[in-house]
Amino acid sequence: MSVNVDSGSTTTTTSTSSSSFISSLISSSFSSSPLKDGVMLYMLYLSKEELQRFKQLLVNENPIPSSVQITWDQVKTATWGEVIHLLMEYFPGRLAWDVTHDIFAKMNQMPLCLRVQRELQDILPNLKPEVLNSRGTQMNMEAGESDEIQNYRLRVKCQYSPVGNRTTWPGNQVDFLYQDILTHQKLLSCLFLPRRPQGQQPKTVVLLGVAGVGKTTLAHQVMLKWARNTFYCHKFWYAFYLHCCDVAQNKEQSLCELLSCQWSGSQALLSKMMSKPERLLLILDGFEELTLTLTDRPEDLSKDWSQKLPASVLLASLLSRRMLPKATLLILLRQSSWRVAMSFLKSPFVMTLIGFNEVEKKQYLRRYFRNKRQAEEALCFIMRNPILFPMCHVPVICWLVCSRLKEQMERGANLAHVFPNATAVFACYLSSVFPNLAGSLPSDPHQELLVGLCNLAADGMWNKRWVFGKKDLEQAKLDTMAVAALLKVNILRKVASGEDHYAFALLTFQEFFAALLYVLCFPQSLSGFQMLDQAHMKPLVENSGSKRNHLAHMAIFLFGLFNETCALAVERSFGCKLSLGNKELLKMAGLQQGCGLPTVPHGTPHLFYCLYETQEQAFLSQILHDCHKVTLSIKNNKDLQVSAFCLKYCEHLQEVELTVALTVAKASSLHPCAFPSTGLEGKNQPFQWWRDLCSVFRTHEDLEILALTDSILEPNTVRVLSAALKHPHCKLRKLILRHVHHSLMTEDLILVLMENQCLSYLEIRGTALQEEAMGALCMALKYHQCFLQCLRLEDCPISRKSLRSLARSLRANFCLKTLMLGNGSLDDAGAYYLSVTQLERLSLENCDPTLLRYNSLICPLENSQRLTHLSLAGNPMNEERAQELWDALQHTKCPLRRLVLRNCTLTSGCCWNMAYALVQNKTLRSLDLGFNSLRDPGVILLCKALRNSDSGLQVLELEACQLTSCCCLALNLVLLVHQHLRYLDLSGNYFGLRGLQLFHETFQERTLNTKVVLEQKQSSGVDMMARLEGPKVDEAILKVVQDWHTKGSHGAAPTN
Repeated sequence: MSVNVDSGSTTTTTSTSSSSFISSLISSSFSSSPLKDGVMLYMLYLSKEELQRFKQLLVNENPIPSSVQITWDQVKTATWGEVIHLLMEYFPGRLAWDVTHDIFAKMNQMPLCLRVQRELQDILPNLKPEVLNSRGTQMNMEAGESDEIQNYRLRVKCQYSPVGNRTTWPGNQVDFLYQDILTHQKLLSCLFLPRRPQGQQPKTVVLLGVAGVGKTTLAHQVMLKWARNTFYCHKFWYAFYLHCCDVAQNKEQSLCELLSCQWSGSQALLSKMMSKPERLLLILDGFEELTLTLTDRPEDLSKDWSQKLPASVLLASLLSRRMLPKATLLILLRQSSWRVAMSFLKSPFVMTLIGFNEVEKKQYLRRYFRNKRQAEEALCFIMRNPILFPMCHVPVICWLVCSRLKEQMERGANLAHVFPNATAVFACYLSSVFPNLAGSLPSDPHQELLVGLCNLAADGMWNKRWVFGKKDLEQAKLDTMAVAALLKVNILRKVASGEDHYAFALLTFQEFFAALLYVLCFPQSLSGFQMLDQAHMKPLVENSGSKRNHLAHMAIFLFGLFNETCALAVERSFGCKLSLGNKELLKMAGLQQGCGLPTVPHGTPHLFYCLYETQEQAFLSQILHDCHKVTLSIKNNKDLQVSAFCLKYCEHLQEVELTVALTVAKASSLHPCAFPSTGLEGKNQPFQWWRDLCSVFRTHEDLEILALTDSILEPNTVRVLSAALKHPHCKLRKLILRHVHHSLMTEDLILVLMENQCLSYLEIRGTALQEEAMGALCMALKYHQCFLQCLRLEDCPISRKSLRSLARSLRANFCLKTLMLGNGSLDDAGAYYLSVTQLERLSLENCDPTLLRYNSLICPLENSQRLTHLSLAGNPMNEERAQELWDALQHTKCPLRRLVLRNCTLTSGCCWNMAYALVQNKTLRSLDLGFNSLRDPGVILLCKALRNSDSGLQVLELEACQLTSCCCLALNLVLLVHQHLRYLDLSGNYFGLRGLQLFHETFQERTLNTKVVLEQKQSSGVDMMARLEGPKVDEAILKVVQDWHTKGSHGAAPTN
């Protein structure tokens, strides 16, 4: 039995519902999908009953010779992921696919048979040979050894059951509500899913997640499921959970000794286990609580699991797979530890846990608030807060927020008044604990205690330290009694080691107290205390690209404490005095100066979130007063809400670059308060935020540029934007649309050109223009009150008919001065219409090989009275077409100053005519001939023409023209005698050492009143506009652009 993998034999169809199911699972709650690169994902298409049937048939399949057959006990409770794993283990190589295909055929699942064929065809080149897989064999147990393993399983069950109820929180214990994260439960099935390219299980799996998101809980669930024999029971015979602090508590120990602390059985059986490392699962947790540095010296690492090693060496040996390379590692890390651990890991498979998704957050609130009215009120309050709602993805934070809201609701308080921002919620919780702490101390220096705790938190945040030892506590003036009281109320917790090391019970607590330090009165009395300045504020509020800024929530809490209502509440509840001196310092300094924070292109600037948390209009207006440019990426409701709020206060904003990846209408229909009683306003809240964002185009008079990139907008949101741009008070001058969905190009948006008389520049790039949009554009261009001066259409699929209509419409337009078409397709008629317009600048890059026909473009150019800049780059030109162009340049009446013929397949054969044309033409000042095969003979002819005293050429670009030292003499003569040359690009050519010596001698001999500046070639990535305009020149300098990489190539060579 085998599977045909002929490429022509497979055409598969699957149901839409199944496809959407898998797609949703792949893109669901994980930033790196658990199904990424997984094989046999079509097993997900099977229903529960079909999967059971598959298992029954699998048991009857014969494995390869000398291997053990799969038993019903192994597959009875196996998940779909474990079934795939079994197939790979017992049927190595392509046999796994052959068996799967055979079983699907018996089940009459023909579409799935086709999927098997397709996948096998794709993966077959990378599969390992079909050899006996030793993992299909069983380990022989002696009398009593099975009982020892069973006893260990019972011990694990007792230790890790029930999961999720292992932390005691202050207050009413019944109040704490634990809820499984369902998306994490689904993850268990595919933790060790075999993956491409070789169809093998990953040996190292990393689970990333913020503190409290459920990494340790998931690890405990793995241990519990293993103990119950329901987690990869065919694969892992032994599983151990190791906390890094347990590893570090002894000066030296072996892995064997470490495992013996958990293993109550005989050492003989433990040794037998270690002889089968492929059956061993090790879970490593608690890297953030390590106070030692892992060794990175390869020679220090060890393979011997029985050798006593320092903790730093033992952990590094495990992570790097020097020790037990065949064992499976499951590693739990925070994002802050990933960079350190990554340098040790080999080919890890990484998944990011995000905790509660949106549905699970709502579910948790409804379960917690059994009263429907309270649940509705709490849900609306939380989801309207773009800071608070995302933080609730951490289960314990979700509980903490709910408990504070419930307490205030039962008092009849108005939640918006009591909690003006998210910071106030956490302040309320922590202050409700803190008074008990004060009462538990006999002498109670309350203020000193609070300042000491805040100092400890801040020192840790700045230095990325989450675990504190005795010395840290002494420096913060926290004595034994204070620490004991903090432990009692769960503000601090003891880390999992025998030493006196402590951490904040939640990272959020550390972030809050760190922020509180900078608003407390007189913390200057602390040793090492530093006031906030721009150097400190920048790392607090800056975006850090794709990586999370570890100071992000500390910054939000700090700005939240700047809110006067919140500050007064903190003073009352904590019994302390606050100073808002840092707030005034920020006003005076102007936070954005020197930081460039609002223009960071990685999403909505974190500064906006911080400012939103203050909720104070005067403060925002002062901070954002000089903000001139903002780059925003709207990916979700919170980005939209925060951006709309903060843009209102950027009163002198001049430019907005916007990426919208959010479907606003869909977000509105799913928005928070989706209860029947909330009415239309609540459901349309995201749409209102979009209105607020667009309103800045009519309220901010300095706003002149809008760039929309990589965006999809539905018709309703386009209408709102268009209305704002058409408003009489809108002063927008430039509208740029790059790589937007064609649905955004509606008639509504295009007709802004007719109603906004300030709009003078329209750029559309990488966007398909439908007939409707092109019709609207042509109509607008013919309108007498359309004052567009520059139109740029680049990489926009447009039909020839539409381009012809566009060109014809320009004949009646006397305002348009610049037209740029890139990668279009003009016919003769379209080219002719363009040539008789009133254009001053025309760029037709990569448009059509047949573009340069005499009757369509060349001839009319001879009579143009306005054209000063022309780019024909990327249009192949044979010698006949080139001859017609040079003839036209000799006799043209147009005042052409810049000509771009870059990459036009010109050869040395056309250089004689080109040289003659340059002598005859008296207006041309800038010529780009780069990326043409002119070679030495062609350039020598060109140089001869340039030595003519009448030549006024100032810019000559000869990049990558296949030049050698043979033409250096001719070039040097031009450098010596040409009076007007100010820019010469010689990069991309190989002149050799002799050529460079000639250039050096020429630079020394020059007697002209200019100095030579050698400039290193930076990049060829110049856009169409810059290419059309050409390089800027300095009358006092001859700039020679090169890439010779010689010493001093950036310096100047002055002449006499």
